[in-house]
Amino acid sequence: MTETFDIAIVGAGITGCAIARQLARFDLSICVVEAANDIALGASKANGGLVHAGYDPTPGTVKAQVNARGCELYGTWAQELGFLFCRTGSMVLGFNDEDRAHLEQLRCNGLANGVPELSIVGPDRIHILEPRASANATCALWCPSTGFVDPFEVAIAALENAVANGVTFMRSAPVEAIEVAGSDDGATRFTLATPAGDVRCRYLINAAGNGAADISHMAGAEEFQMVWRQGNIVVLDKEPRTLMPLYPVPTPVSKGVIVTGTVHGNTVITATAAVREPGDTQTYASDVNALLTGARKLVPDLDTRRVVRAFAGGRPVIQGTNDFFIGQSAVVPGLFQAAGIQSPGVASAPAIAERMEQVLRNAGVTLRERADWDPIRLAPDDFDRAPLARKEELIESDPAWGQIVCRCETVPEAEIVTAIRRRPGAVSVEGVKRRCRAGMGRCQSGFCQSRVVAILARELDCDPSEVLLEDAGSWLVEGPLKGVR
Repeated sequence: MTETFDIAIVGAGITGCAIARQLARFDLSICVVEAANDIALGASKANGGLVHAGYDPTPGTVKAQVNARGCELYGTWAQELGFLFCRTGSMVLGFNDEDRAHLEQLRCNGLANGVPELSIVGPDRIHILEPRASANATCALWCPSTGFVDPFEVAIAALENAVANGVTFMRSAPVEAIEVAGSDDGATRFTLATPAGDVRCRYLINAAGNGAADISHMAGAEEFQMVWRQGNIVVLDKEPRTLMPLYPVPTPVSKGVIVTGTVHGNTVITATAAVREPGDTQTYASDVNALLTGARKLVPDLDTRRVVRAFAGGRPVIQGTNDFFIGQSAVVPGLFQAAGIQSPGVASAPAIAERMEQVLRNAGVTLRERADWDPIRLAPDDFDRAPLARKEELIESDPAWGQIVCRCETVPEAEIVTAIRRRPGAVSVEGVKRRCRAGMGRCQSGFCQSRVVAILARELDCDPSEVLLEDAGSWLVEGPLKGVR
């Protein structure tokens, strides 16, 4: 079966989902084609969620042009899409005169890139802004606009809004080949071959993350290579008070080991940067130790025994450049690249989407805004965060809201059912986890996973042995599930 669209976007990471949401306002048929069975399973998943302000990129680079703008847009996007966003501000801590000189360079970069209200502060101000910051810090770059999000919540929210506005989402559809042909009107036509069916489109947007080079090659466009710059990340249990993001002075390839709070109250230590074999998502003891050591330099009282999870992923870096590649292909008309979206990809996502819209306009693509475009996505109820009156209202409407499945994160059965039934909804245990945090707490699914499997089996009308942890082949159950008939 072949479906035809005006635009196909390859990749349902935060970049592809943001672009889909941006373009859904126009009178176009759009399809998001994703190799995995859910949203944000690549670099967007293995991410600390920091919305960097934009003082780090070299002025004049594409990164510099989209980072500060993306950070600025997050306030509006969070309001419209209903995801959590905390704009706490951040500090880059310096410990000597050499660090102070580097901080001044970062401040100059930030001013050139349009980052507001940057200043160098001393020890007294550091302690006021973040009492847990190291007392050995002699200076810091204070940046009020930095914040953090849950990156897969942003991607899910953006794609839910896009789908509500008519965008098609095709999951479990890795692109195996691309046929490029001309047409009678002189336009390029693309046909994407996938196991889920072929997709024909007039315009193709490559937002495939670490697979972007393969998509470009299959389309006969620019040839480039991706480098797997792997990062290990550590998550600590929830703190009584959320930490402000604290950065060290950066290196030429990395922002260094960063300690930050999260929208759900955990502390995250992120991230190492080591070039490894493509696809390597193993965590390494040496990397985790480097994270813990670096974190204690910034926050000496951090209790690193409270680690609940360590994970890893690869940044989609284009070999030979540390910049983003956003624009129309110079080789294949009608193909648009959003490649090499490494850090600060999460921070830049709304602005990358905005920039892609302008690139399409400049290429002559007709963009007529739809009269029925709705930018608002109503977030599902988060039982754990809801006021008591709302909790009682929910339980009154459906007793399943009172049946707690995940004790660590206080997630009831009805919230899990909602995560599965939304469009596009969860189809795996990890998909449920990303949408409502069932299994995200300190026991890491030790208590609730069997219950989540049973609910998925019921809602998806399948046997528990067919329920997946994540991608195809990741079954959890062999034979009957205790207590389930």
